This record gives sequence, C-alpha cells and structure tokens, in this order.
Amino acid sequence: MRKSFVITAGRDSNGQTFRFTVGAHALVVVVLLVIGFPALFFAATSWGASAMISDLLRQNTALQAENANYRDATAQLAAQVTSLQDAADTLRAAAQLDPQVARAMDRLPSSITHRAMGGGTFGDLASPVSSTVTAGDPAFGLLRDVLHVLQAQLDRFRPGAERRQALAAATPSMWPVAGGLTSNYGSRSDPFTGAAEFHAGLDISAGSGQPVQATADGKVLSARWNGSFGNLVVIDHGFGISTRYGHLSRCAVVEGQQIRKGDTVGYVGSTGRSTSPHVHYELLLNGRPANPLRLLAR
Repeated sequence: MRKSFVITAGRDSNGQTFRFTVGAHALVVVVLLVIGFPALFFAATSWGASAMISDLLRQNTALQAENANYRDATAQLAAQVTSLQDAADTLRAAAQLDPQVARAMDRLPSSITHRAMGGGTFGDLASPVSSTVTAGDPAFGLLRDVLHVLQAQLDRFRPGAERRQALAAATPSMWPVAGGLTSNYGSRSDPFTGAAEFHAGLDISAGSGQPVQATADGKVLSARWNGSFGNLVVIDHGFGISTRYGHLSRCAVVEGQQIRKGDTVGYVGSTGRSTSPHVHYELLLNGRPANPLRLLAR
C-alpha cells in the first residue's frame, strides 16, 4: 500500500478546509529539492570562486613575469642610453682643442692634415645596443631604432674626432724651454765666422741645466751625440712631423721611448758648436725644415 500525507492548507470564508494529499515519494523529492538546492548552489558557487581565484593567480604570475621582463628591458635601454651619452661626451671632449693647438694645426701643411684626417686605424666603438632586449611592446622597438641611429652617428663621427685629437697631440705647439730667442729661423750670420748661412731652427737662450721639454707627443728616434749639434734628441710625432733639440748638456730619454708633450727630453747645455748655453730647436714637416714659430705661441 502506497503511503501518502494529507496537508491541511487552511479555511476559506465559508469555513471550508483545503486539504492536499501528497505522496511520500513526492514529499521526499520536495524536501530534497528544498534542502539540496542551496547546498548545490553553494557548492557550485564555491567551485566557481575557486576556479576564478586560480585563474587570477595564474594571470598575476604571468603579469609578474611580464613586469620583470619590462624592468629588465628598461634597465638595458637605460644602460645603453648612458653608454651612448658617455661616448658622446668623450667625442665632445676630443673635439674641444686648446685654442693654441687649434691655431697651430691650422698652420700645418695640407699634406699633413690630409694624412691625419684620412689615415690611421682607430678602434671601433663597442656597440652598446644589445640584441637581448626582446620586449614586444612597440615602444621598445622604437627605442631600439633610436639607439641604433645614435650608435651609427657616433660610429661615423668618432674616427674624425679621434684623428683630430691625435693630430693635436702630435702638433708641436709649446716652447721647449723658457728663455730668450737669440737666433731666428732663416738667414743669419754664422756666430763663429760671420758668413751668411741658413739657420734651420730657433736658438733659445736659457740657464745651463734647465729642463728641455718635448713640444708634442711622440717617439724618440735618437738621443745621442751628433757632431756640431752636440747632444741631440730627435722626436718623431707622426703624420710627418718631427722635432730636434740640440746642444743639450745631457739627454734624459733613450731611443724608442714613447713620450708625452711636456716630458723632459734633456737639459740646456752648450755642447757641440755653441757659444753659450741654449737650445737649438728645429721643426721638420715631411722631412723638410719649417719655421717653428708657425706653430708656437708668441
């Protein structure tokens, strides 16, 4: 026999009672629906929230990795910009010559300046533009393009600036010793015989033992006794420029020595064919004597 339940709903205005008969199985189903639906809804909501949280965590991890890549890329670009800025500063410093040296360079023969500007090998600027920046943002690609343009400009201008600086260092533009000019470049009377002769340099009178300085960077070709010049130092400055320092009491350098402008090459003396302590100073351009006053500050 099937069980059933009678449910009294209430009375109407006429006093009649409404009764509903509900089968046991139907009642169980209703009860299960009433109790189970909230549980199922809660379970579904919890599962959805868990899935959403997991997805958010994955997205957060991906964003953290992407942000780290962007930070690395930004740091690389910043380092590259700094490197290029340093290179530009170096170029500007190399291009800024002492006015005295610049004037001396302007007086050099075109054969020497052409050789200096067109010859010589200089190391290439190490490219600071890294190919390891792989950020996909178009802004990074644009920045990389800008950096490559700057790099190309530096590569183009650096050799000229370095050659100009090298020529400036090789240009004799200072007096070898502080003293009085007793004999100029050109025709003069021989101090011993009185006969006319060509004087290929300058005679600068100074106290015996006073240091004599190299007038430009270079390499010592010889430092020894040389007949009428007495103790003579010859320096090759490159680009076809050389200088000679004669009548020294003694030499302070040796053959093959690299020297810098202002280094002591010897000491004032009166060796060789000389009447008093002084320095005989010569300038040779492409092997031919030239007036040193062309390059020296007055």
